[in-house]
Amino acid sequence: MPTSASRLYFNNPVGRIMEHPDGYAHLIYEPGPRRLDYLQAFLTHTGQLLRLRGWHKLFGDQRLMTPYTPEESQWIVDYWLTAEQRGSATIYGAVLLPHDVFARLSVSQVMTEAQAAALTYRLFDSEAAAQEWLRQVP
Repeated sequence: MPTSASRLYFNNPVGRIMEHPDGYAHLIYEPGPRRLDYLQAFLTHTGQLLRLRGWHKLFGDQRLMTPYTPEESQWIVDYWLTAEQRGSATIYGAVLLPHDVFARLSVSQVMTEAQAAALTYRLFDSEAAAQEWLRQVP
């Protein structure tokens, strides 16, 4: 959960985007199926927050997330991962893995594509370990 000093930046049925006081976007995914346009808005707002604050780190809590659909995965790889990188520094992401094994597989596939897009993501089972890694990223 975000700290009391975190501030809500954006919220929709996909989840909440929080502005963390340590200088990163904290994404908290909700359980259940998603509409593609809601996911697109959620991730577009994430990119806007990063650019607005000049941040290059995010913390994704995907523990309750259901698997990405093929359409969601394709959009993330074809649009979000590439468009968010144009003219910006590398984004570092600490991601808490979903509890659902099929969601873990879909996240792993997208993260493989993320590496090809010059994004640096690390997958974690522990919130403390994820936050510690983000603190160490310059």
